Amino acid sequence: MDDKRYWIGLNLVRGIGAARMRALLRHFGEARLAWEASPAALREAGLGPTLIERLLDVRQRVDLDRLWEHILDLGIDVLTWEDKAYPSRLREIEQPPPVLYVRGTLTEEDRWAVAVVGTRRVTSYGRQVAEEVASFLAQNGVTVVSGLARGVDAVAHQAALKAGGRTLAVLGCGVDRVYPPEHRSLAERIIAQGALLSDYAPGTPPEGSNFPPRNRIISGLTMGVVVVEAGESSGALITAEFAAEQGREVFAVPGNIFAPQSKGTNRLIQQGAHPLLHPGEILEILDLGRIRHQRAARKVLPADAIEVQLLDALGAEPVHVDEIRRQTGLPIEKVTATLVMMELKGLVRHVGGMHYVAVREVQSDYS
Repeated sequence: MDDKRYWIGLNLVRGIGAARMRALLRHFGEARLAWEASPAALREAGLGPTLIERLLDVRQRVDLDRLWEHILDLGIDVLTWEDKAYPSRLREIEQPPPVLYVRGTLTEEDRWAVAVVGTRRVTSYGRQVAEEVASFLAQNGVTVVSGLARGVDAVAHQAALKAGGRTLAVLGCGVDRVYPPEHRSLAERIIAQGALLSDYAPGTPPEGSNFPPRNRIISGLTMGVVVVEAGESSGALITAEFAAEQGREVFAVPGNIFAPQSKGTNRLIQQGAHPLLHPGEILEILDLGRIRHQRAARKVLPADAIEVQLLDALGAEPVHVDEIRRQTGLPIEKVTATLVMMELKGLVRHVGGMHYVAVREVQSDYS
């Protein structure tokens, strides 16, 4: 695996995002060679003079070994596109961040996630709705994602934690710098029952320009976004816009037509968002009712040698059951029956036409 230090180094260069990172990896084959490349080689890779100058400046100023040790000392995990632990839903979006900094723990169950976002100037009505929605989702095994901001975001995180669920907070600064500062205690609780995430390097301050881009990560991590309250220029509307572009479902809570905090949500409904009248509608529209069945099946039916055989034959690319049978040598009846049970357990996913993909690695005594 490519050394993550070089991914971090390139990530520090303003202007090298997902598209340019892909171009560099295509040209050089690995991040280290891109980081160490000469100006001439960088020009051949398609970088312009300004970007080359920035990269050379970062390369001169930053000691990657010292930075890496600092990140480890802070207890921060670093995920790149090369990591299997990189969130699978986020990987699907058009421009997934090349580097994610994580404090806490990400789990496979976080695939079943819904964002709850809204205005910082939350009303008592918005607070009540945000608490009910986030609590309901957490109680039903759905991870609640938000941005740790004042108002709706904080209410959603707190309600998910109180319900004993998981919650993820995506920051517009480094994960070592909690913003707003009064949410430090909340952030520590989130780390214990979820994670703080950012694509900004540790030490990055919470500048205003950082927050709109991070909203694509909030929506990208989820199956859908719930906007509780939002004014006409609320950042929550940016999250909803990203969600629609990414093919996620958008839910908006109807509100008083005279209330400024409801102008954005009412407009979303007018534009085609699902009007959310009860939290249960989220599970229904996103087909999340199966979570309980999958978790129960995992407890009752742990992986055995046959399941491991089938998983060995599967990966991220769809494989037809006939090919799985050929690779494993198992009877087709055994293959199809086991795949049905494995799908219940959330280990594989049927993607149509009798094709399956693996959705998570399984460790077992048989492997």
